[in-house]
Amino acid sequence: MIARQTRMQNANRFKLGLFGMNCSDSVATTAPERWQAGWPESREAARLADAAGMEFLLPIARWRGYGGATDRHGTSFETLSWASALLAATEEIVAFATVHVPLVNPVFAAKSCVTADHVGRGRFGLNVVSGWNVDEFEMFGATLLDHDDRYGYTEEWLAVVKRIWSEAEPFDFSGKHFNLRNVAGKPKPWGHSRPLLMSAGSSAVGRTFASRHVDCLFMVIADEAKLADEIHAMKDGNPGLGIFASGHLICRATAKETKEYYHYLVHERGDWEAAEMVIRKRVAGDTRSLPHERLHAMMERFISGGGTFPVIGSYD
Repeated sequence: MIARQTRMQNANRFKLGLFGMNCSDSVATTAPERWQAGWPESREAARLADAAGMEFLLPIARWRGYGGATDRHGTSFETLSWASALLAATEEIVAFATVHVPLVNPVFAAKSCVTADHVGRGRFGLNVVSGWNVDEFEMFGATLLDHDDRYGYTEEWLAVVKRIWSEAEPFDFSGKHFNLRNVAGKPKPWGHSRPLLMSAGSSAVGRTFASRHVDCLFMVIADEAKLADEIHAMKDGNPGLGIFASGHLICRATAKETKEYYHYLVHERGDWEAAEMVIRKRVAGDTRSLPHERLHAMMERFISGGGTFPVIGSYD
């Protein structure tokens, strides 16, 4: 297999991308400058990131919003077609799709990924997510398995996709979750190699899955004091594993201006109802990415920046 030569394989040890811009109101605030996630601004943001030399674009797979005044994530673009469109509109940046694997058949997903991969001439990546959102699964009539069992399903799903991408002859697949016959797919991914694979998970079983089956782990930074030890532990298991996390930046010229703007976004215009709904849905789905002892602090993170790690301060 030929190694790809995209920005995700460049020499930068610290890579930067835009996260979740396919969804509206990642910042759960009623401030008028909040992100609306229309197509023109999505395309413009992708082109600006491409021109700036950023490495990737990573969307959130979302099918319905969280309610509240902002209906956080209520407007969203499906990520496979979104990635294809942005790859056609950019030159060098890598665009991922994020797929909740129990909601998308692996044969369809393999074909859709190859389409995007050819549009971007090898600049496509796939983020596989096992899922947690009870309401979204009910929309599809899909069963949300117990937390650890979800990764067994994802392992089979990904095995089917990898075989479609790599095997020249039709094959049968028999497992606990899939029984498929005479499976095949052409064309193969761009350039005799497969797309970059990422998996989102912060639980022990999620991280083990990523170490064994994908190229990159996408994690939540819950406690920065423990982050270095967590990364060392993951690297010990798989030295080549790329580790990614999301953060939000709130910055003004001075510390005073930044503090005032943060207060405006969160405490004056914050959609606390939407933030509380996010927490409720995640707990109902048995997600392990949110530490239960820090749920109130995480609510504030959801208002200021989508629940990601806050980087807040002056330019200095």
